[in-house]
Amino acid sequence: MNQIVVNADLGQATISRHIYGHFAEHLGRCIYGGFWVGEDSSIPNTRGIRNDVVAALRAVGIPNLRWPGGCFADEYHWMDGIGPREQRPTMINTHWGGVTENNHFGTHEYLDLCEQLGCEPYICGNVGSGTVQEMQQWVEYLTFDGVSPMADLRRSNGREAPWNIRFWGVGNENWGCGGSMTAEHYANEYRRYQTYVRDFGDNRIYKIACGPRNDDYHWTEVLMRNARNMRGNFLMHAHALHYYTPDAPYRLQHRATEFGESEWINILRTATVMDELITKHSAIMDQYDPDKQVGLIVDEWGTWFAAEPGTNPRFLYQQNSLRDALVAALTLNIFNHHCQRVTMANIAQTVNVLQALILTEEGGDRMLLTPTYHVFEMYKVHHDATLLPLDLHCDDYTCDDEAMPSLSASASRDAEGNVNITLCHVNPHQDVEVRCEVRGMAPSGVRGRVLTADQMTSHNTFDAPDRVRPAELETAAIQGNQLTVTVPAKSVVVLQLQGA
Repeated sequence: MNQIVVNADLGQATISRHIYGHFAEHLGRCIYGGFWVGEDSSIPNTRGIRNDVVAALRAVGIPNLRWPGGCFADEYHWMDGIGPREQRPTMINTHWGGVTENNHFGTHEYLDLCEQLGCEPYICGNVGSGTVQEMQQWVEYLTFDGVSPMADLRRSNGREAPWNIRFWGVGNENWGCGGSMTAEHYANEYRRYQTYVRDFGDNRIYKIACGPRNDDYHWTEVLMRNARNMRGNFLMHAHALHYYTPDAPYRLQHRATEFGESEWINILRTATVMDELITKHSAIMDQYDPDKQVGLIVDEWGTWFAAEPGTNPRFLYQQNSLRDALVAALTLNIFNHHCQRVTMANIAQTVNVLQALILTEEGGDRMLLTPTYHVFEMYKVHHDATLLPLDLHCDDYTCDDEAMPSLSASASRDAEGNVNITLCHVNPHQDVEVRCEVRGMAPSGVRGRVLTADQMTSHNTFDAPDRVRPAELETAAIQGNQLTVTVPAKSVVVLQLQGA
């Protein structure tokens, strides 16, 4: 029996659109060849930024973009990326392939990109190899409207008015590539650095501490206990959890488009561990913060497989199949359910790296939208909507010695009063009929869309860019407050129930 009860007249928590955020690091072809082609490129661009990539991301309502890393952030010195491009010093990208970084894409280019996208910047500052003064001066350069050396430097580089910068990360993965710190040491460093991440004028910064990796609950405990001022008030607005599917020891064992059913279920089941991680980290946070003043951000998540054959393994370029789409759907449903604590999330990464939404052709001008992109487009209905209580009972899907629920779902009510239900069906073999009781609402109609494909490994290529794309779903019917829908095997479905 596959049955859902949705309480359409209840719900208080808001699903922040920032849960549907993105991440762009100076890694492989994410920035150079992804977002940035330069002003002299034959590829249509606006001030060096690809027009087609911008248009595609605007279509999914991109809410924020995290930059410049990632591990790159904690070796990035922002002053190298301002001023005339031909005068900017180069650096070696030691984390990602040892390539030379020319710093042509820096602060001004990034913020131009955010303005073109219509999204909020999320800047990650350098704690690992940077100084307190360096971070303080970057904040001043960006946000101070008065007379000061940094504000005057900004003006000399062509920007008179300050930018509005809300989201600021104080370090990245400081337990690893950001300095190999203990939780106790980082908590002390965080207290010091954040002191100088100041609010200038009307700008108000939402300070984000480096959070734990996976199930490092000790890190969360220490941070919640120690990242406070003398009066006991929290010195952070949020901290950031990182979790990838699969974990590091197993990544090279998996390929993005070459796998069987045992790997299919293994990756999908591993993705659902996100729910356990958020639940347990949140329980620790609740002990110190029952009023949920501090948000839990998941600013790196997604699939991480072996790089595509013939590409630089440190560029982390991987294809994106129907399986990735289901990972995205499962994960976004989890974030929706935890929206009282999860205030932001950022998939890794937006273009050409890991679970990318967009792939661009190396040496060419073509781009394609991945199955993951289409999930973000379908789930856009949840942006800033009210989470609705939902009770799901479903059959299990089993393969070999692994088992998981065959269905995942979340529901919300939008500003127009429509109820939107997103479903993810992981069984690759059979369609299922789902019955849904909608309490507190008499829907006047239903519209459905579905994302699926013939094969588990189906993916889009530059020669066949529409192999996996959404289609209308004709199998949903409403009678009174009872919805029935046949959900195809291995699919993602969004149902919109119109109000009376």
